[in-house]
Amino acid sequence: MNETTRSPWRLALFLATSGHSGVDRIMKNFIAALAKRPVRVDLLHVHGHGPYLDRVPTRVRVVSLGTRHVQSSLFKLAHYLRTERPDALLCDKDRVNRTALMAAAMAGYQGRVVVRLGTTVSKNLENRGLVHRTMQYWSIRHLYARAHAVAVPSHGAAEDLHTIASFPPGFVRVLPSPVVSDTIHTLGREPIHHPWFAPDAPPVILGAGELCERKDFATLVRAFAALSHHTECRLVILGKGKKRQALEKLAHELGIADRVWFPGFVHNPYAYMAKSRLFVLSSTCEGLPVVLMEAMALGIPVVSTDCPSGPREILHHGRYGPLVPVKSWNQLAEAMARVLAEPPEKEELMTAVSRYHVPSATDAYLQLLGYGASLSSTS
Repeated sequence: MNETTRSPWRLALFLATSGHSGVDRIMKNFIAALAKRPVRVDLLHVHGHGPYLDRVPTRVRVVSLGTRHVQSSLFKLAHYLRTERPDALLCDKDRVNRTALMAAAMAGYQGRVVVRLGTTVSKNLENRGLVHRTMQYWSIRHLYARAHAVAVPSHGAAEDLHTIASFPPGFVRVLPSPVVSDTIHTLGREPIHHPWFAPDAPPVILGAGELCERKDFATLVRAFAALSHHTECRLVILGKGKKRQALEKLAHELGIADRVWFPGFVHNPYAYMAKSRLFVLSSTCEGLPVVLMEAMALGIPVVSTDCPSGPREILHHGRYGPLVPVKSWNQLAEAMARVLAEPPEKEELMTAVSRYHVPSATDAYLQLLGYGASLSSTS
C-alpha cells in the first residue's frame, strides 16, 4: 500500500495526570510533536484529570470516557479498544497502566500496549501505605508482562524495576523523555513583574515541583538559610501541594521568610527559570527530573541531590553540576555557594541535555510503539 492510500497510523494515549506535573509537560510536548507527523492521536480523557491542552492540534481527537476515576474507566476503555482498535496504546503511571492492561485483555486487543513509569518505584513507595505498595508491586509483577514493553526515563529506574520483577532482557526500555523544545526558550523570554527579578536585584535561587515529601523542599529551605548568612540572595519555590504551610512555617522559624517566596503553581515556569541564577533539585526520589533538564536547556546552572534516579545520569556523574547526598542541607548550601561563585558555561549545559530534544525523543517512543514497523509492513 502506498503513502497516499494507507490509513493513518493511530495511537491512543490513556493518561490521568494532575495537570501541573512533569508528566503533563512531557506528554504535551509529545502530543504536539505527534501532531506534526502523519499520525492520528486519540487522547482518552478521564474527567478532572490532565493533561489539559490549550489548543487541540489537528489529528488529535479528545475522547471522553465519561468517567471521573481511572479505575471506573475499565469497561469504557475496554469498549473503546474493542471498537476503535488503535494501532498502539501508551499509558503512564501504575494505576493507569494496570487499568489499561486489564481493559486490553478484556477487549482481546491485538495492538501494542506500552506502559510507562516515570519514577524509581521502590524508592517512591517507601513511605506509601501497605495497600498502595502491595497493589503496585502486584501489578508490576503480574500484569506488566501483558504489555509489549515498559518504558522508563533512566537506567536507574530500569535497574530498580528489574529488582522488583523478573522481566526478560529488553522488555524494560530506557527512553529519553521529550522535554527540550523551542517553546521553552520563547516562554523563557516572557517578563516577570516582580522586583526580585529586576536586572539589579540579588540573585534568585529557584526550586520547582509539587510541595510534597518526595521533593524535600525543607532541605532546600534550610540550605538557603545557611547560604543567606554570607550571600545576598533570594529563594523562589514554584508549585503547590500539602507541604506549603509547613514550608512557610519553616522559613519563619529560620528567620528568612522575607527572602523566600512561594508563588504557587505558575503557567509559565520557564520565565522564572530563565531569570534565575541557579536551579536546585532537592528531591529524595525521582525517575528523571524534568525540571532539571528544562533549567539546563535554558542554560541555567544547577545543583542536585544524588537521589535515585536520574540526576546522576543527566549531570553525567557531576560533570555539569554538583551532586550532594539526599537531605544534607549543609552540603547543599556549600554546593550552591560554589556554583553561584563559578557558574559553568551556558552552552555546555544546553548541549548536555540535547538528547532530550522533543523530535528525537518522540522518534524513540514511536519506534517502540511500532510506528515504523507498521508502515513497513503495509508498504
